[in-house]
Amino acid sequence: RPLSPPQKLFPAPFFNMIALRLPYRLSGALARSVPAVLTPSSPARAQFTNLLVACRQLTTTATTPTHRPRRSVLYMPGSNAKAINKAKTLPADVIIMDLEDAVAPDSKVSARQQVVKFVQEGGFGLREVAVRANGLDTQWGEEDIAAIAKSGAAAVALPKVEGRAQVEEAHRLLSKYGAPPDMKLWCMIETPLGVLRTEEICVVGKELGRLEALIMGTSDLTKELRAVHTPCRHPLLPSLQHVLLCARASSLVALDGVHLNIKDLDEFAKHCQQAMEMGYDGKTLIHPSQLEITNKTFAPSAVQVEFSQRVIEAHAKAIETGSGVVLLDGKLIENLHVDEAHRIIQVDAAIKALQAAAPPS
Repeated sequence: RPLSPPQKLFPAPFFNMIALRLPYRLSGALARSVPAVLTPSSPARAQFTNLLVACRQLTTTATTPTHRPRRSVLYMPGSNAKAINKAKTLPADVIIMDLEDAVAPDSKVSARQQVVKFVQEGGFGLREVAVRANGLDTQWGEEDIAAIAKSGAAAVALPKVEGRAQVEEAHRLLSKYGAPPDMKLWCMIETPLGVLRTEEICVVGKELGRLEALIMGTSDLTKELRAVHTPCRHPLLPSLQHVLLCARASSLVALDGVHLNIKDLDEFAKHCQQAMEMGYDGKTLIHPSQLEITNKTFAPSAVQVEFSQRVIEAHAKAIETGSGVVLLDGKLIENLHVDEAHRIIQVDAAIKALQAAAPPS
């Protein structure tokens, strides 16, 4: 029978509710039902199709976090001014100025002052700048947090986090010393207890609002496990997978640990490939020679980007035509593939923006 005009069939509140709340799967089900409910010549069909397209766009843009590149996360000794200056020209996505392991005890205070000065002066382009503080159980920890809080750094990396108490204390100190709300906390998981309590760390970190990333401290963890450094990293795989699982469950960034043998780039490349295949976002580094391999491994390939564009286009066309099934190169395309395609496109665009804005080396 004849359908009512679109404005009567679908009142404005209905459109607003659907656009904000309609899940991906329901969106797909409605797309498949279009041919059965609305005839091709119906004015309501066009409006219904536009609704589905808008819903798809809203749910992929409004609910998806910005995919900032964190492929290469390079530690720089806070006491080495020459190295920090050099970092301004290196193709690293993130620079972590280190006040902990890379600084001798008698240089801790001067290194802290120097790092704050470098962060405040800027000159790092679109690179993300974080600072690794000393542990809160050391004589330098609280003063590190106090200095970092007002430095303008994007994040503070906290070493050897093993549970709720350290996350709560870090959050308290950041607030006490005036850190802006957007300053993030990156927790390093470096001990067996830290691995076992990663879920707890993620839960409290998300509740308090600052936790953004988990960093694997694979060197310390290997020592604590009394494990052997092996090319395949089999002794570390359960810990790597557990921390990654917790990170993804809480929508956090996950970063792999460092590779200490800077001369063995073949083994380093295998570790990068392994971490990428597991799902890690990037890898922490100790030397600029590791940057090229890391950036290439954790970046979407040209083939992936091209295929992702085709996935998005094929899905949009299917919604427009009311098709219930999307096939591309003989493969069934579902909403999960479209989500991943959007993520890859966003990561690729962010990497290109970072490269375009990099100061000349």
